[in-house]
Amino acid sequence: MGDNINRLINRDALFSSETEDYRFPAEPDADDDVLLRMRTGRGNADHVYYVEDKAEVEMAKVLSDDLFDYYEYEITVGTDQVLYHFKVVSGQDVCLYNRLGPVDDGQACFDFKITPGFHTPDWAKGAVMYQIYVDRFCNGDKDNDVESCEYVYIGRPVQKIEDWSRNPSAMDVGCFYGGDLQGVWDKLDYIKSLGVEVIYLNPIFVSPSNHKYDCQDYEHIDPHFGRIVKDGGSLVDKNATDNKGAEKYIIRSAGWENLEASDAFFAEFVQEIHKRGMKIVLDGVFNHCGSFNKWLDAEEIYKNSGDYEPGAYETKDSPYHSFFQFHDERDQAWPCNATYDGWWGHDTLPKLNYENSGKLVEYILNVAKKWVSPPYSIDGWRLDVAADLGHTAEYNHSFWRRFRQAVKEVNPQTLILAEHYGDPASWLEGDQWDSIMNYDAFMEPVTWFLTGMEKHSDSYNGSVWGDGEAFFNAMKYHMSRMQTNTVLTAMNQLSNHDHSRFLTRTNQVVGRTGTLGPEKASENVKLPVFREAVVIQMTWPGAPTLYYGDEAGVCGWTDPDSRRTYPWGSEDLELIEFHRYMTGIHNRLPVFKKGSVKPLVAKHQQIAFGRMYREYQAVTVVSNSPEIQMMEIPVWQLGITDDMILGRPILTMESGYNAGIMMYRVKNGLLKVNMPSYSAAVFISKPEDFYPVVDSRFADGVGEEK
Repeated sequence: MGDNINRLINRDALFSSETEDYRFPAEPDADDDVLLRMRTGRGNADHVYYVEDKAEVEMAKVLSDDLFDYYEYEITVGTDQVLYHFKVVSGQDVCLYNRLGPVDDGQACFDFKITPGFHTPDWAKGAVMYQIYVDRFCNGDKDNDVESCEYVYIGRPVQKIEDWSRNPSAMDVGCFYGGDLQGVWDKLDYIKSLGVEVIYLNPIFVSPSNHKYDCQDYEHIDPHFGRIVKDGGSLVDKNATDNKGAEKYIIRSAGWENLEASDAFFAEFVQEIHKRGMKIVLDGVFNHCGSFNKWLDAEEIYKNSGDYEPGAYETKDSPYHSFFQFHDERDQAWPCNATYDGWWGHDTLPKLNYENSGKLVEYILNVAKKWVSPPYSIDGWRLDVAADLGHTAEYNHSFWRRFRQAVKEVNPQTLILAEHYGDPASWLEGDQWDSIMNYDAFMEPVTWFLTGMEKHSDSYNGSVWGDGEAFFNAMKYHMSRMQTNTVLTAMNQLSNHDHSRFLTRTNQVVGRTGTLGPEKASENVKLPVFREAVVIQMTWPGAPTLYYGDEAGVCGWTDPDSRRTYPWGSEDLELIEFHRYMTGIHNRLPVFKKGSVKPLVAKHQQIAFGRMYREYQAVTVVSNSPEIQMMEIPVWQLGITDDMILGRPILTMESGYNAGIMMYRVKNGLLKVNMPSYSAAVFISKPEDFYPVVDSRFADGVGEEK
């Protein structure tokens, strides 16, 4: 009796999650019976309770194995959201368990959550994605290239860059390298060979900039990315400051023949992607448009074409007047009323005025439905600055509810993924977004831990560099603000178009291209650290998303330098092959797509975590130290026992990487490995189930046989 009173709960043995191993079904509908499971150490708990809204119900122990006891309880969900956690009692020791893991005091915001009817697309869970900034990827059709002096953008004529390898200038937005959709089409076999399952394109609708986040026409693919079948007209003078003479641009970007040809080409392009078994996600920029937009027409592109209704900049009587908020509504403010509201004050980015225009709302919802419908049938939307849309938080949520309903009615398997910084919980309640670009629960913790750098390379923090506990604390906290089906579909990136390239961050230098120059971005970079990051990316919960060129060794400071061209002909072929190998591991093992995650080791410059799915387990080990380190990983916490053999399909190190299965034994619940300097490794249970030929050799190391 005394032993029971004094016995402490083994908190490392406790586990539950929102994956199908511990909640079935994982994404229940209203009126479903849901089986919940909680794990404790074998013989370690006297009672386990399911706790919902302070009401406790004791769970039944239904199963035991060599290491653990499993308790279950079945509930029937209605239409309301269910918040729950568990309470474990052993003698006088009491512990709560929620999405943060074992805690002494629980807060409702960290409870497990069931949202009846909330489904995220299965195809997106753990899917390998590939982001392409189209102008910089591949020039497949030189006939649609933007010409120098074709038009004026932000006060100066645009420029065609003839040297594909030239680094972006500080004023890059009006410079065009010629990448297009035909170029992407030409490289689909390469993209597929990387193990990519989803292509995400930065904006491709008609726009005057190379980034195209200033949309000119949401209804059509930009002919400079698509097809130009009718051409001609004059260019602007090299000293021009307006677009009065931009006849060629008007024909190319507003002519119906080019718009229709580009849309038809895009439909064929999507079919080609689907034929290869991949999916496509487009960038939707619905918070703001551009000053070139046909509804505003501040550049008089559409006025001069003669085929469009007048824009709101030109006349107060424009049918699009309500689409924008003008601060001067007097009649005499027109024509050329420049008092419209711009996003963050930028007059080139007019903010759309949803609250005061039902017509605008319907227009944008129809645009969203158009591109997910045949003949285009895209598979998802990535939503730019999605939390900024509208003028109030209340309206923002209301709009995204309507957006989700409109899109999902066309195709319930459409992915809705938002760009977002900060707490996304209120948008991830099952009625708005499916998931997010995962800055807080992936890009930033990985970057801080491996490099100590801020994601723009704007600052360095040595106190978080190598802090394993800070890494897991950040991950657990931010992941707890998301439901697991949103975590599994989150876009996990190391780099993208808005931040410095991860490889550049490994040099731990604070700078930008305007201060240090582009060459410095490639100096003293550390490929071993980058490989460690890729191993984490391919084994952490979520959709690992490659930013074009990262796999080829492209460096770059933050925007615009991170938007360099893909280096065709001068790629780092070994790094590409490494990415292929890592995506192969990720795609071959379902544990990395749908498994739960458990931290195992958190020390200075060392982390290890496990993934669990059905009868399979995997372990990722990272040692970001300059010295060889012996690490002991408590793999028993994953259910790995001493009679099991683990396979190691990858080991990275300073000199490169070692691919192929090497066998390891577990002793006393521990995996003991000697990790080389700046290294990462993956270990998997049941390697024979995933690899047709398994090497029977055992690794040298701590107590293993040769």
